[in-house]
Amino acid sequence: MTETRFDVVGIGNAIVDVLAHAEDELLDQLGLIKGAMTLIDDKTADAVYETMGPAIECSGGSAANTIAGLASLGGTAAFVGKVRDDQLGKVFAHDIRALGVSFETQPAADGKSTARCLILVTPDAERTMQTYLGSCVELGPADINEETIAAAKITYLEGYLWDPAAAKEAFTKAAGLAHDAGRLVSLSLSDSFCVDRHRAEFLDLVESHVDVLFANEDEIKSLYQVDEFDDALQRVRGHCQVAALTRGAKGSVVIAGDEVHIVDADPVDHVADTTGAGDAYAAGFLYGFTRGDGLARCAHIGNIAAGEVIGHMGARPDTPLKDLLADKLG
Repeated sequence: MTETRFDVVGIGNAIVDVLAHAEDELLDQLGLIKGAMTLIDDKTADAVYETMGPAIECSGGSAANTIAGLASLGGTAAFVGKVRDDQLGKVFAHDIRALGVSFETQPAADGKSTARCLILVTPDAERTMQTYLGSCVELGPADINEETIAAAKITYLEGYLWDPAAAKEAFTKAAGLAHDAGRLVSLSLSDSFCVDRHRAEFLDLVESHVDVLFANEDEIKSLYQVDEFDDALQRVRGHCQVAALTRGAKGSVVIAGDEVHIVDADPVDHVADTTGAGDAYAAGFLYGFTRGDGLARCAHIGNIAAGEVIGHMGARPDTPLKDLLADKLG
């Protein structure tokens, strides 16, 4: 087996997040579905941006946020994602490399600009996302480095990446390389609307290619088209090695064969913004998992990471998660 250099390599959309507070009335005015992620074109992105109030701009993207969280915990990681050789592309590359993450994907020299996600956060801390994928759609099989995949314990893939055709090919290539190298593959379902678009393909992925699955309550119910969480829990049992299912304030449930672990959420004083909560949970869980921790402890670490992220605006940690973990778990 190739020497292990990384705990996790994440493959996903390289996006710069633009976050702003918004009232529910603005969502209605723009005709947006609250809590959903909607793909938009460049003209719509410009129109929505003009309606937003003062905003915070920071590097994002679901898998990239998970990799950033893993690095904050002290894990070793790489990221694969496509940017353009423009200003936002430079910002993204600088930010993720500054965390100690290996990022070697070559930027596109022409074509669409670097992706951005416009995130409207309502008073209940729910986030509604309008995503312009831009150069993300240019990610293809040629961007997948066999040595990098083989050198990672886990290849982590975000469900959002399943939309563009070329990226889908990159996705399946990476999963195949990981298994050929005796490594594990992990998938985040990302969004219930994403599941709706690709249910049949996601079911095949989960049953045939995924070792560690991440999903929230809505996503897993959408995958199996059931109304009750417990029904979805029973359906996913046996379809992958481990399923880690988040339930917001109810914490998370982890199922692996006959094992079921119900782990309470980490208490938080104030919920400011739920953006990135699932990404942070995956970071914490994978950090523990790649160190051989028990599944309940992995979920506990995930809940701690998610609790930090929802306490402030933005999808990445403000406090080094390594320090927070030491304080809470010793």
